[in-house]
Amino acid sequence: TDAADRSPPAAPRMFGLYITHPQVIIDPAAPVPQWGLSAIGAARAREAAAKPWMRMIRRIVSSAETKAVETAEIFARPLGLAVEIIEAMHENDRSATGFLDPQAFEAAADWFFSHPDQSFKGWERASDAQARIVAAVDAVLDDHDPAQPIAFVGHGGVGTLLKCHLVDQPISRAFDQPAGGGNLCAFTLADRRLACDWTAIEDWKGIEP
Repeated sequence: TDAADRSPPAAPRMFGLYITHPQVIIDPAAPVPQWGLSAIGAARAREAAAKPWMRMIRRIVSSAETKAVETAEIFARPLGLAVEIIEAMHENDRSATGFLDPQAFEAAADWFFSHPDQSFKGWERASDAQARIVAAVDAVLDDHDPAQPIAFVGHGGVGTLLKCHLVDQPISRAFDQPAGGGNLCAFTLADRRLACDWTAIEDWKGIEP
């Protein structure tokens, strides 16, 4: 028998996930951080919660925004886990402009990512939002057992900024998630490098050894 045939199987790579909440109920009369999941968004989260890879998760950390907490709780309930809330994981602060219709929002988001050191009409700057989300995630991981897969549940804007950091690239919307939300990217816990690009939560198969 060839020596290669006798070698032990590769150990699974321990991973961290950054998961964005799926679709929400858009309510122009309510502050955006208080928006909750729509029926479609909740159904997608439940589908993802039933996937085999989810059973590997040992810790779930969430933004304090309602849509993120609702997503995290759907994931945590079957696992018997408590959701850890970290206020600093919130989406980029856009309260200065209030609700923007979809076309205006997309234009504003383009500007936000292409001018990271400037503020769009009072919004939190992309560079500041990136520093905040990276610090929040690093603070958790610095005290986390790298043998235990972990999921962070949050938002598309700061998730994109975190991904830019993980791949060591300048801030750019080119790294944004697909439209609709409810995507994840994975990174290895050993070296915090991107291991999987944005993938719909219900479609992800897990990380190969």
